[in-house]
Amino acid sequence: MDLAEQNSGETMQWAAITGVIATVSVFAIAQGLSYPLLSFILQRQGVSPAMIGLSAAMTPVGFIVSSPLIPALARRFGAGRTALTCAALSAIMLALIGWTQNVYLWFPLRFLIGVVTNPLYVLSEIWVIALAPPLRRGRVMGIYSTVISAGFAAGPLCLLAVGTEGWPPFLVGIAAFFFCGACLALVLRRLPKVDEAGHRVSVMGFMPMAWLLLSAVVVAAGFEQAVLALLPVYGAHYSIEETRMSALLSMMIAGNIAMQVPLGLLAERLTARLVRFICVSLTLVGCALLPVLIETPLIWPCVFIWGAVSYGIYTMSIIELGERFTGSALVAGNAAFSLMWGVGGIAVPPLAGGAMDILGADGLPITLGAICLALAVTTVLRGRAV
Repeated sequence: MDLAEQNSGETMQWAAITGVIATVSVFAIAQGLSYPLLSFILQRQGVSPAMIGLSAAMTPVGFIVSSPLIPALARRFGAGRTALTCAALSAIMLALIGWTQNVYLWFPLRFLIGVVTNPLYVLSEIWVIALAPPLRRGRVMGIYSTVISAGFAAGPLCLLAVGTEGWPPFLVGIAAFFFCGACLALVLRRLPKVDEAGHRVSVMGFMPMAWLLLSAVVVAAGFEQAVLALLPVYGAHYSIEETRMSALLSMMIAGNIAMQVPLGLLAERLTARLVRFICVSLTLVGCALLPVLIETPLIWPCVFIWGAVSYGIYTMSIIELGERFTGSALVAGNAAFSLMWGVGGIAVPPLAGGAMDILGADGLPITLGAICLALAVTTVLRGRAV
């Protein structure tokens, strides 16, 4: 291959990476918009907080149920066709949710939207991992994580522009899903055939191959969901006003968004596994410092770093996934990541909430610190093994 052909190939590769990341960014905006929108609507209808929480849980349940099916769907219909179909079905499901406006009908519909959006997310992430040049995988996945986080954060901001009543917010989400499919269609021919390479590996068959990576995903997901749900409750124990706690959560999200690329660059220099261990250790330190700093100005830089390193656990895990697996194993592994993200998001917040009932507010940092400590200790004991 001469230099001109090599440069052309690299240009096409980066164009494909850009296209897939653009696809995921639009998807994240649609998802980030839908969660608060539906909660606001249910609240206006007088639905209880417990019922609103159960309704919201249907989407991650859909993630968990659909994850084991993704490798088979990708093999049977092709990854590209599966992702495009899921983009269209996601728009249809959101339209049905907007049309019904009924809390009981929303249970199956929100479950189904989890089922159909999950393959789109998983397959897009697989393409980014497969396309990323090995020597630059850290920065590419850092950019990917940043875009995902920024997209989810931008979703609620869309509601400021269109409001939360009537069809306008739903139409924004529906259009975003269709635009997501259009972005994907533009680069589809440049994407690798990840669904065809290698021997067949199922999601359940993948789990023993990388259980420590999957454990890290559970910790990252559980930490994020527990903090978002319970940090305001923790602040109330110290009589901290809601606006300050909301600002602290925003600072944490800002740390997440700002620091994934630097962490990715660090992984290129040190290895993703080492940086993941550093992230876990610093997250544990943040848990220990939370009760000490919560009423001081130092809490602001603390939660910024906390947000960066806690989500960095996941970013480093997907980088290592791409380093170790290809083909069918990569598809199964990423679907397993999605399943474990759902498990962590559903299991850890109630666990932390129960600990707060028994131990008081400090049950939150104690629970989160315990799961981080368990992951750190296991990582050390396993050493180079998986």
